[in-house]
Amino acid sequence: MTPMTPAASIDSRDPSDRHPARGAAARSAPRLRALQPQSDLDGDNGGADPARVREAAEELLVRKLRSRSLSISEARMVLKGHEQDGTRLDSGAVDDILDDFCRRGYLDDALLAGQLVTSGVERKGQGRVALSRALAQRGIPRDVVEAALDELPDDDAERALEYARTKARGLSRLDGDTALRRLVGQLSRRGYNGSVAMTAAKSALAEASFGRPTSGVRFVDSD
Repeated sequence: MTPMTPAASIDSRDPSDRHPARGAAARSAPRLRALQPQSDLDGDNGGADPARVREAAEELLVRKLRSRSLSISEARMVLKGHEQDGTRLDSGAVDDILDDFCRRGYLDDALLAGQLVTSGVERKGQGRVALSRALAQRGIPRDVVEAALDELPDDDAERALEYARTKARGLSRLDGDTALRRLVGQLSRRGYNGSVAMTAAKSALAEASFGRPTSGVRFVDSD
């Protein structure tokens, strides 16, 4: 899978240690900054100057991006929600700012999708369904989501089994049926489909030496 670089480059001291922009890729990308110079605050500020409103909106978006990568859709919501002196940006100004940020590499849905897919797989053990849902919730277009998922190797079954193995021993006090049901539920919530979740759960529980009957009932010979 092609290494990912963050959509927005940020000073190394600004984001938290958890932010995906940390690392060598972030240091090599262009520095994120406001797109327009600071206004002269000594001038007339009694009215709603469109240039001043736009500048403030750009600075707000920069601050947001320093703490968290945003999709274009999320950035649009930030700009549309900004108000100064009782005035909001019109749709044309919003589009202009977004185009500028995209051109400078501060916003990039494809790169963000790749980051989220990598994080979901490596840190959360998520399957394709959960990954697709997470990206859609961030407002990333469907074709970009599908392109990011296409970069994943077709190894849902292996990843599901790996995750199931980490949970199987913690279910050792339960009867076989309950353990299986719980583990399948955990896998399903992470986006693995029914057959993959069931197969992985059964294999992991078998490896963990759950030797009880699947019904949870043990039959013994009477005297």
